[in-house]
Amino acid sequence: MMIKRELYLNQLRSFIDKPFIKVISGLRRSGKSSILMLLRDELLNLNTVEENIIYINFESFEFSDIDTAEKLYNFVHEKIVNLKRYYILLDEIQEVSSWEKAVNSFLVDFNADIYITGSNSRLLSSELATYLTGRYIEVQVYPLSFAECLQFKQNLLPESTPDIYKEFERFLRLGGFPALHTGEYTFETAYKVVFDIYSSAILRDTVQRYNIRDVELLERVVKYVFDNVGNRFSAKNVADYFKNQHRKIDLNTVYNYLMALEGAFIIYKIPRYDVKGKEILKTQEKYFVGDQSLLYAVMGFKDRLISGVLENIVMLELKRRGYRVFVGKSDDKEIDFIGEKNEKKVYIQVAYMMTEQSTIDREFTPLLEIKDHHPKYVVTMDELWKDNIEGVRQKHIADFLLMVEF
Repeated sequence: MMIKRELYLNQLRSFIDKPFIKVISGLRRSGKSSILMLLRDELLNLNTVEENIIYINFESFEFSDIDTAEKLYNFVHEKIVNLKRYYILLDEIQEVSSWEKAVNSFLVDFNADIYITGSNSRLLSSELATYLTGRYIEVQVYPLSFAECLQFKQNLLPESTPDIYKEFERFLRLGGFPALHTGEYTFETAYKVVFDIYSSAILRDTVQRYNIRDVELLERVVKYVFDNVGNRFSAKNVADYFKNQHRKIDLNTVYNYLMALEGAFIIYKIPRYDVKGKEILKTQEKYFVGDQSLLYAVMGFKDRLISGVLENIVMLELKRRGYRVFVGKSDDKEIDFIGEKNEKKVYIQVAYMMTEQSTIDREFTPLLEIKDHHPKYVVTMDELWKDNIEGVRQKHIADFLLMVEF
């Protein structure tokens, strides 16, 4: 039984039969195919005739011969036998060369509502922007949120009453790839599964898509980013890192590789925002990973990365909820995240534990200096230490992630 991921289905429902191509994008194995199948079930529940739903999964051997736009167009054309509304669902569309030409033709030639999934944002956005300006909307799918992981667990063990903090510790280690939450896995087995996902994303969505020749250098760039999750990123730090590894490196190549990794949703770049100057800064951005389990699968589990991993989880949650995310700069102080959505804003500091006064001061002070009315949180893993200081609220990260609204 597939578990409904309402966050994404709600977004798609509002666009059923609207004259836009619906693009479902995201990291490999984050659940795009399942969402497409759930959408298919929804269409059937709305009394759509099954013959009027054309579903193709291009990773299935059954459709492996449909590898060009012309073959795809001919296949779909043969299926359309009347003037009624057809629903065309195309899974992992990037496996078809020049696919955008066929999709554009479906929009022009048929009475069709079109949904596509893909694992590379650059590929999708560049081709779509060329052919379909203003005629598509994108729904980005992320690995499971903490709330969704609890939902999966409840489905797996309906009689159990979860200990939220213990479950968070498991989520912290296991990550959010749906496959790992459909059964019981040891961490060792889970990381093998995740490493296979990572290898596939690196090879197919990065190396092949961007014709990257120096795969070993790409892997070193990945390891550098993973080892510095939550740290400020600068060209000098990268150059020093590779110098220590006795590698000469062209920084343009590094930035091209970072763009390729972003395109495959393996990493996210979060820009810095000057709170006082109200401008996005061009330097000292931070990079985070598409799911914390990728970091462990590639680097092994390292306790010293805990603060960066907690930041990573909060960043992904903000993005899931549709916030634009920035790292904040206020004079010489840093705010871990500023989330913006419509007129709403939220300020968040993330720390492991509030063990010393110096930590409390460091986390609360930058938020206390911001005098607007938007909510401000310090998010930690403390189970006992709980305090609100002048409207700045401290929350255990598990409780924070389960909030309906921030």
